[in-house]
Amino acid sequence: MSTILCSSGEFLSGVGKELGASPWLTVDQRRIDLFAEATGDHQWIHVDPVRAADGPFGACVAHGYLTLSLVNLFLPQVLTVEGMTMGVNYGCERVRFPAPLRVGSRVRGVCQLVHAEALTGNGVQATVRVTVEIEGQPKPACVADAISRYYF
Repeated sequence: MSTILCSSGEFLSGVGKELGASPWLTVDQRRIDLFAEATGDHQWIHVDPVRAADGPFGACVAHGYLTLSLVNLFLPQVLTVEGMTMGVNYGCERVRFPAPLRVGSRVRGVCQLVHAEALTGNGVQATVRVTVEIEGQPKPACVADAISRYYF
């Protein structure tokens, strides 16, 4: 399910609404290893399946920042902004990692528009809470309030 917004007014009137959920994505060891290579974080809980099997999570787990980076994948799968001339990532208000994301798990992003404000000119700053759900688990892997600016 995708929500399409086309103006600052639609953002402002949509505060509090769930925008939808992205498709499910399997987080495999290859994705974790590539993230470790890109960031230099080769901690054994992420990249050593043998040692991690005996560790606190029973398997390798994704880096928290890898999980957070999936927000950038999920958000445009859920929210389409039509008619804009430019959109920029402005940051995050709050980020939490309530549960570990074990290798092989499926995740998706569930998005809710939690705040919007008009910008000078014809733009809007929107805060979307992205909850990275883990299939079959009661707690999410990540909850982040992502802030974006859209100019029309």
